[in-house]
Amino acid sequence: MSIMSIESVFIRDEMIRLGQFLKLANLVENGVHAREVIQDGLVKVNGDICEQRGRQLHAGDTVELNGVTVQVEVE
Repeated sequence: MSIMSIESVFIRDEMIRLGQFLKLANLVENGVHAREVIQDGLVKVNGDICEQRGRQLHAGDTVELNGVTVQVEVE
């Protein structure tokens, strides 16, 4: 049995867009890669597949890609 650990990624503002957050969290290499994984339905936000690159994320939201889950936190 494995326990999933969730890493916190801190943002400066109240909100960040999903594509930007994927880059900030080092889950993708660049904006093109972010767009591809989002369009392919590989990204989950709060447990649900999200295909909106411009989706606004706020403190407490979780993002999952390739089995890695990170949580949005405000500095």
